[in-house]
Amino acid sequence: MPSALDKLAFDAVQAMRVSWFFGQKLLAARVSRPVPLPESLRGRPMPDKRRLLSDLWTLIEQDWRNIEGGYYARPKDGLGSPFEAVRSAIDFFADLSAVERRRHGAHEERILSEVHYGGYPRYYRQKFHFQSDGYLSAASAKRYDHQVEVLFGGAAAAMRRQALVPLKAALTGCAAAARLLDVGCGTGHFLREVKANYPRLDVTGLDLSAHYLAVARRELRPWSRARLVVGAAESMPFADGQFDATTCIYLFHELPPGVRRSVVREIRRVLKPAGVLVFVDSLQPGDEPDYDAMLDYFPVAFHEPYYASYLREDLDRLWSPGFTPDQRVPAYFSKVVSYRRDS
Repeated sequence: MPSALDKLAFDAVQAMRVSWFFGQKLLAARVSRPVPLPESLRGRPMPDKRRLLSDLWTLIEQDWRNIEGGYYARPKDGLGSPFEAVRSAIDFFADLSAVERRRHGAHEERILSEVHYGGYPRYYRQKFHFQSDGYLSAASAKRYDHQVEVLFGGAAAAMRRQALVPLKAALTGCAAAARLLDVGCGTGHFLREVKANYPRLDVTGLDLSAHYLAVARRELRPWSRARLVVGAAESMPFADGQFDATTCIYLFHELPPGVRRSVVREIRRVLKPAGVLVFVDSLQPGDEPDYDAMLDYFPVAFHEPYYASYLREDLDRLWSPGFTPDQRVPAYFSKVVSYRRDS
């Protein structure tokens, strides 16, 4: 049972993270030129800094209650090496001028060249978030996690961790024998959290970017029974019914509608009957009405070409037939939804 001292230490680490990343978020906004609001968004209210920080701390308190309740161990997600933290911040701001050029430049500047990246699906050849090289370089992979933490003011790791709550229910009594697939695992930060809590669990991470999987491989180096596979979520290189549980963290808002449906079919195929899917992605309109205008502005401000269609997606309908909804939990800008595969 965590002690009062553990809570103080946790709060201190989270306060440090929020100060570091939210401060960079504010600085980046100050030195950047915002994309003008589309006519449809003018006059619609958006949450201010005070509201965002208040809701962020609500997430952090939720995070602590989960730790206190035994859903997962207290994370080791401070800033790490001070040198590395400063280096990442310098790199982030050094790349900001290129991000700004794409944000306010021609549409062609947001697309990766077919000459160099023709082997990838067309939908994937995007400079998501306006980031240099999209998801297809070592520099992008090294920069990504810092960039996302700045975007969410230090909340990204805590939002991902909420997936461990329904995952615990799915793995209770069978973690040593179960097999987990993380679809679109990226740099492996969520799988690192999984292995920290279930070191004997057999995990597989699937991602299209070999560069991001190289980072994931370093993240997972302390543990055995961890496999990383380069592949597309819409055509997975796995046998039918191979996994007991599947996680999918922040993937669907970056997929076109047709590809989303292919991924749903593939997850159903590789998941065992009665297996559990834990899905984490952005809030949608109506989940937190005060955020609705901000959600509509996000794809304009951060180049997420498929995000607007995701916002209008009925998730329960998308996952049916084949899956039955289970838990549903809000997590700041995100939500966690779990589904059980029908027999």
